[in-house]
Amino acid sequence: MNSQVIDARPSEPSAPEPLAPSIARHRVGFWIVAFAFLVAMAFSTAPTPLWALYRQRDHFSTLMVTVAFAAYALGVVVSLFLAGHISDWLGRRRVLVPALLLEVVAAVIFLLYPDLPGLVLARVITGLGIGMITATATAHLAELHAVARPEAPPMRAGLVATAANLGGLAVGPLVAGLLAQYVDDKLTMPYVLFLVLLLGSAVGLAMVPETVPAERAGNQAYRPQRVAVPPTDRIRYLAVAEAAFGLFAILGLFTSLAPSFLATIGQTAPVAAGLAAFGVFGAATVAQLLLGRVAPARQLAIGLPSTALGVVVLAAGVLLASPAGFLAGGLIAGGGAGVLLKGGLSTVAMLAPSHARGEAIAGIFLTAYVGLALPVLGIGFASRLGVP
Repeated sequence: MNSQVIDARPSEPSAPEPLAPSIARHRVGFWIVAFAFLVAMAFSTAPTPLWALYRQRDHFSTLMVTVAFAAYALGVVVSLFLAGHISDWLGRRRVLVPALLLEVVAAVIFLLYPDLPGLVLARVITGLGIGMITATATAHLAELHAVARPEAPPMRAGLVATAANLGGLAVGPLVAGLLAQYVDDKLTMPYVLFLVLLLGSAVGLAMVPETVPAERAGNQAYRPQRVAVPPTDRIRYLAVAEAAFGLFAILGLFTSLAPSFLATIGQTAPVAAGLAAFGVFGAATVAQLLLGRVAPARQLAIGLPSTALGVVVLAAGVLLASPAGFLAGGLIAGGGAGVLLKGGLSTVAMLAPSHARGEAIAGIFLTAYVGLALPVLGIGFASRLGVP
């Protein structure tokens, strides 16, 4: 008779199954892209606390500072419509890596050619890279997230993209301001640090999985990005475009002229300008993250009065030469701007037909970057009347 031995010992808990290589690569790639996105955006605002130092060294006028700043907006607009959309068929990684390398070139120019023509050239090249990165990195994060965590809501990728985008804009001036405050090579070390981070990010991006099939490239003829206004609800669309113009004008004033204003009231430390810009962009980031799930109409209802209040407080701070009022106005306006921009873009996405959604959003960003440049240039030209 055959006997059967039954093992009554409790079974060992089974070890968790290892992640599939593809899923693991997509998860790691998601955070590499997020980090590279943050670094690139931080680099774009890093010169903010340094403009006052350039003015002291080379006796730049306020107009020259604003021209150098507006050159960045020009680069973004050109890139946005010539190359910002080509990753849809060329591939995300195939656009992000060259865009990061453009930022590397800009950092090298800042280091080797720190005179006014070099600064303007570096800012244009920075804008060209950012115009390629913003939409591409956002789309890449969404696609990597869909593979890495298919069970998670897609909104998570959007929140990470928002944090990397606006968070990077906030971190850049803070890091550059701290370095300019506490190291000897004030106009060198910020760019050395970002050069290293950008190179590392480009190397990391080269190893991130591609999410756009290679065969798409041969099926798509190149064309520049088009701008389209939805045929329905044009009044609401134009209202959103006007709001975007005003919002970016506020952000532009802070990232270009805040150091000059703070210097006129005795706040000459580079870290002060860095903290001011950090507060504005940081407030926009936090507001978007906190209210990102609120309905777009509600976001507009909250963002518009908040931004208006912030502008009033900001103007009072300038007129009274009050640093506290200036910073408080910036924080309020920044928070309102973040919510208003989020609600505005969501509204436009709903108004536009699906086949023209990207083109409609492109129109909003065109208006926004015009708002980033024109008011700042106007103040710069006006300053010629009384500011050397």
